[in-house]
Amino acid sequence: MAKRYSIAEARSNLPTIVDQAEAGQEIELTRRGTAVAVVISLREYARLRGVRTPFGDAYKHFLSTHALGDIGLEPGALAASRTKDAGRKVEL
Repeated sequence: MAKRYSIAEARSNLPTIVDQAEAGQEIELTRRGTAVAVVISLREYARLRGVRTPFGDAYKHFLSTHALGDIGLEPGALAASRTKDAGRKVEL
């Protein structure tokens, strides 16, 4: 269940609200008892918008946290498997 703050309460509790949102809680802001806005973490916002990490960035992160040998691959095995071909012909 989302935590609820009136806009007046939110003004005086903004650091707490940001910490709660960052921790994964959804925060509802109300005006006269009616929910008018939601505060969520940047991670949740990106997920909802469908923002995806580019493959190259995800792969670099993977390599920085895992050793290819741990999953049975020699270093450079994935790079060696890429073809140097230009790809298929496309007629426009």
